[in-house]
Amino acid sequence: MTGDRPRAVVLGGTGFVGGHVADAFTDAGHDVLTVARRAPAGRRHRFTALDLGSTDPETLARLLDAEGPVAVVDATGSSWGLDPGRMAGRCTRLSGLLLDALRRATCRPRLVHLGSVLEYGPQPVEPADPRRTPAPDTAYGRAKLAATRAVLAATGAGDVDAVVLRLVNALGPGLPVTSLLGRVAAALAPAAWSGVPARVTLAPLEARRDFVDVRDAADAVLAAAGRPVTGRVLDIGRGEAVPVRSLVRLLVEVSGVPTTVVERAGPAGWRAATRWSCVDPAPAAAALGWWPRRDLRKAVTDFWHDELRRQPGTGEPAAAGKPRQRAP
Repeated sequence: MTGDRPRAVVLGGTGFVGGHVADAFTDAGHDVLTVARRAPAGRRHRFTALDLGSTDPETLARLLDAEGPVAVVDATGSSWGLDPGRMAGRCTRLSGLLLDALRRATCRPRLVHLGSVLEYGPQPVEPADPRRTPAPDTAYGRAKLAATRAVLAATGAGDVDAVVLRLVNALGPGLPVTSLLGRVAAALAPAAWSGVPARVTLAPLEARRDFVDVRDAADAVLAAAGRPVTGRVLDIGRGEAVPVRSLVRLLVEVSGVPTTVVERAGPAGWRAATRWSCVDPAPAAAALGWWPRRDLRKAVTDFWHDELRRQPGTGEPAAAGKPRQRAP
């Protein structure tokens, strides 16, 4: 504890989701330590540089005991930019390391493990059901499911006090450039500053997926840290299968950049193979007292304004306030 402030540790706390989780705990009055390989620019939280890929459980256990946190969040295993061959090591091994460390540590914090909707595998056109046996068909989904099962097994054995939150696709400030909207924004921002039209070429936008504002997801993590939900798997989303094409159009509209969007078939990646995903947020609402508060327009708008700040131009963007689009 720092004075009367409870401590929280966020592994992967410099990533897209992890950074917002750290912010949510800080805003709620926690003293937050983020742990990652490299310190972010302009960090808001205390930071420890630790390469979890080469750290042993004893080292991590000593770090946790020195902190004495009330909550530990496992936000490791981000898939952005990873090839399938590295996913298992990043998504499964790091979570196993944390479980070993928690078994060795004298402190007993609540562990909030961040899973993924892709653990379910292909879904029928209905919300995912945590009671149904998962059957992921992607390397990422299989790696995340293995981590979830390890967390639940350790919880069932009494080794840890943990809850799993399965997140849908998150949107909002800081969205990586390797994401769909990140790639679109990277093309729109220079055009916004220069006042010229943009042309964006994408894979066919045929999928419908559940999306949630990353700040709402972070609020769910904060709630899960303090509620009696040990051993549960809770889905975190809005409960809507949104056409990804509509999100691209929304970003173009918000940007005000005259844009031509071209959809062209290309190599099918694991994200492209996920054509439909949706969860039921009602169990999380009942267990956590949580519900998504921000709509997708706000998530996309705040992401766009953040993107303009990250790609600064001169003066005001030429396209500001002039939403136009040439859609496919």
